[in-house]
Amino acid sequence: MFLPMLAALALSSPTVCIDPGHPSEVGNGTKGKLITELDAVWLVALELKPLLEAKGVKVVLTKAKKDEFVANRRRAEIANESKADLLLRLHCDAASGSGLATYYPSEVGTAKDGKKGPSEAVLRRSTAAAKAFHPVVIERLKGTLPDYGLKTDKQTLIGSQQGALTGSIYSEVPVLLVELCVLTNPKDEAVIASEAGRKKLAEALAAGTLAALAVKRG
Repeated sequence: MFLPMLAALALSSPTVCIDPGHPSEVGNGTKGKLITELDAVWLVALELKPLLEAKGVKVVLTKAKKDEFVANRRRAEIANESKADLLLRLHCDAASGSGLATYYPSEVGTAKDGKKGPSEAVLRRSTAAAKAFHPVVIERLKGTLPDYGLKTDKQTLIGSQQGALTGSIYSEVPVLLVELCVLTNPKDEAVIASEAGRKKLAEALAAGTLAALAVKRG
């Protein structure tokens, strides 16, 4: 299924920056009864990294260990410095719904320090990446997690205040934020708390990432 896509990617050696969310200036993230967001996204990132590397993708992580504090601005800067083709931010939600959601910046926002971003080019490329990424991930997760939607940064609390998430504002590369599940939903938590569930999530994210990279080069 992905052979033509992989052949195209092999010619350009793409780079993906995986950002396991938290700890950051907004704290350590949410907690479930079985696992914390901090643990869950770190474990999924470690599962995803070798899957992408096996397909010829260079992977950069925004932190070297689970508990390392990295501010959201710095997370974006790491992706910029690595000249990543995609910044993939991993989080878990705390909400009343269920499933995996993908967020992308749809307009220029303004951070608390007055910084405006992302650029129009990054907005276009992030939108294209999101529209390629999300349906592939959801298809791979059928029977495991439901579709919680393809949404814009403005549909988040911080995004609604700033126009875009801080990590998006500072990003100079295409950026997506994935809420892997609703951690406060017991069924969702059971998925990401299990090794089999995290493996399924990582495989879905890898497929979606390859689809997003292919669109970027289209």
